[in-house]
Amino acid sequence: MSSPNGSRFILSSVPKADPLPSPEKTPQNVDFDTDIIVDISEDLDKDKIVDDGASSLGTPTPTATTTALNTPDKASSSINFANANASANDDSDDEFGNARRPVHRDRFRSRRRASIAPLPALRLNSKEMLASDFDSHSLASNQASITSVNSLASLLREKMQAFPQLIRKKKRETKDYKIKIFVIIMFFIIIFLIGYAYVAYHQQVLTRSYFQKIKFNSHDRIFRILSHEDKEVISGQLGVTLGFDTAPFHCLEEQRRSDGSVCIEWNGIARLHLNFEDKGVFRCYTLQWQALTPGLLPTDCYELKRDNGLWFGGGVTKGQEWSLSYANFDFAPYASGDSKVHQFGNGVKRYFINSIGVAMQVNERTPLQLGVNRTENRFCLRAANDEFTFVNRLTPLPQLDYRICTTEDMRSLHMLMTQQSLWDGLKEQEFKVLHSLLEEPVWRIPHAETPESLNESAICDYSESAIAMGLGHILINEFWQENIGDFTVDKTRFPTMKDTIDVLHRRGFKVVLTIQPFISTDSANFKDAVRRKLLIYERHSERSIPALTRYKSSSSAGVLDITNNASVPWLLEKLQRLRDEYGVQSFYLDLGTGYNLPHYYQCRQTLDNPDTYARLFTESLEGAGLMAVSTASVVPKPPTFLSTPPANATWEGLRETLAAVLNYGVIGYPFVLPGVIGGDYLLQRPLSKMVSFYSLGQPPLPDPELFIRWLQLATFMPAMQFSHLPSEYRNDLVTRVAQELKDVRQTVVIALLKKYLNPSMNEGLPLVRPLWMMDPHDPACLIVSDEFSVGEELIVAPILHAGREEREVYLPQGVWKDGIDGSLRKGSRWMHGYRVPKDKIAYFRKMPDNTRF
Repeated sequence: MSSPNGSRFILSSVPKADPLPSPEKTPQNVDFDTDIIVDISEDLDKDKIVDDGASSLGTPTPTATTTALNTPDKASSSINFANANASANDDSDDEFGNARRPVHRDRFRSRRRASIAPLPALRLNSKEMLASDFDSHSLASNQASITSVNSLASLLREKMQAFPQLIRKKKRETKDYKIKIFVIIMFFIIIFLIGYAYVAYHQQVLTRSYFQKIKFNSHDRIFRILSHEDKEVISGQLGVTLGFDTAPFHCLEEQRRSDGSVCIEWNGIARLHLNFEDKGVFRCYTLQWQALTPGLLPTDCYELKRDNGLWFGGGVTKGQEWSLSYANFDFAPYASGDSKVHQFGNGVKRYFINSIGVAMQVNERTPLQLGVNRTENRFCLRAANDEFTFVNRLTPLPQLDYRICTTEDMRSLHMLMTQQSLWDGLKEQEFKVLHSLLEEPVWRIPHAETPESLNESAICDYSESAIAMGLGHILINEFWQENIGDFTVDKTRFPTMKDTIDVLHRRGFKVVLTIQPFISTDSANFKDAVRRKLLIYERHSERSIPALTRYKSSSSAGVLDITNNASVPWLLEKLQRLRDEYGVQSFYLDLGTGYNLPHYYQCRQTLDNPDTYARLFTESLEGAGLMAVSTASVVPKPPTFLSTPPANATWEGLRETLAAVLNYGVIGYPFVLPGVIGGDYLLQRPLSKMVSFYSLGQPPLPDPELFIRWLQLATFMPAMQFSHLPSEYRNDLVTRVAQELKDVRQTVVIALLKKYLNPSMNEGLPLVRPLWMMDPHDPACLIVSDEFSVGEELIVAPILHAGREEREVYLPQGVWKDGIDGSLRKGSRWMHGYRVPKDKIAYFRKMPDNTRF
């Protein structure tokens, strides 16, 4: 029996029928006790298939044979019952004389439906059944009830049996879905691995190992240097401006060198020479680019990533960044200048060092341009001629020549790269002058806008006020002359100059006069120098016309040509006359900067760059007794100090002074003379062009707090320089602090400066050092820019901002004694909120290693 939704009912316990008259007329023997399964569908109900010849469900048609068969795919299915002697479509009587019911051919085309014996019509959709049906067919009703219960049980059993198959089917479908996704993913992974393997193989084929520790891909020009443990210490790209459309090849035999270097050429564009020098612990690699076509600027760029260390060196830069890794500027000629206007300051040296043990030295003859790009994290070297700094083209096309050295220790590498003996040719008197500069301050006579304000009375009065702070060197600016370049005392303002100097000597002072290579056109010496052809002349001038420039108080001046063999004797003669006549001990050589030379300068001998001029001039006057120089590109011979740039009388100027001293020490200048305490000038707005600080006049007396903090910092510097005196404040606090700091310098600082003088003379190590020179393996020491050490035994943490009386202090490893309260402090840690009163400076002395904490 079928429900409206097509469910199946099973009819069972059917009485056994009489045997068939002939066994051969049935296709197979069937047991009529077997359950008969009938599909009663909605289709049969709708077509109203009625069997008139059957009077009871329990009396089957004799011509029909039924059986039940369970198949694997369905829980129960019907077996087709066929008549062996008659067709299902035959309308005649059967062999027993029973009339056959016509069957609709369209409805029962299949063999299964044609063989099913017709059953009484069961109206499953009727809500009610007639009582007569139950009365006349009681047996059928009872059997139908039993059959219905069995049908439900069988249906439930079918569903329960089919349920695991459904689950397994869904699992198979889900599994198939996952397998498809897995196959797709594996396909793309295989494609990626094949591509990566191809690229890696391609790179491996192109990348060659040179000198064991260099990896260089000549196609992409990726350059890497490895340490002894095969760890990358520096990486970058060589020949950035070459492009990638030309394949490299090994140089021809005539282009190769006999020193064992590797030569690679990009046909008609550029040529690269690589060389190696093994120094045991140190490994040095030389790289030289030769441009072969006009317009090509050889450029190498190295990564500035933090894991590749921090870069230091190059001297003072515009903006006063502590590390080159923090700078950001476009390519600029590497030459000395005014760091307020130009990219680099007055002290330069083509030396750069990295915190992980890599250093670079660029050849002095390279027309070097330097650029740092923070956006791309690149530090770049470039060779490029220009119309001023590198106008003298030593070769028709620019060459970039430098070397890279590596080791495991940054400090030892610095010693290797800067090591030079400064003892050679040093006289006993010069050594005494060096000690006096460490022990005694420099007193610079206050300058003014006009020379008339400087006279003998001003010098004597200033020296009397300075005696209270101690003896030292009286520095007189260039206004001791009537005109710059006279090299004679102005008799109008200094009629008894010899007597004044004798008074200063009796008081214990040493007199220092400022001289320059510039000769004013108003000086009598200008005509003499022109006649002798001692001056730098205009470039391409047929008549050797002197090239003029402006410098400080002189609006028009010529410049001595130091390459002229007659210039040095001429100048030394005039300086010796001053020494003999006035008893002057030494001179301060004010060279200006490279940009103070005439723009179209030309010397008798071609100079590589303007800084070569300053170097030659300093070397020529070594025997004349130079106390300090204003510009340098190589370390001057002791006792000559290098001055820091003039500082603005502001808190920013205080911070710039410390940065200048530390940066000059990094590039190999051990003896640095900071600017005057309190500042050299006062300027409220940024400079847009070069201006002499003399033209700005003497700065007013600084704020007492600024002066005290500046004095505290200067106490621990290699040398001290005053212009304003503490006594000018008429303030008990300033006077007391100045006296206490004087005692600290005499009892603590000077002893350390003398102790570390020999290492500085032998190894080029500075007296005042950044913290990373004490412990290059401590990451905190690399980032600290407002602390420094004196030698290896004293840490100083000055206050560099207005209104502050506390700061963060970092101490390297060891045990340190607090200079303020005498307590012991453990190293390798930060001290947060460390109190520093206005009258104190934080400094810490290192205790012996066996000190118990």
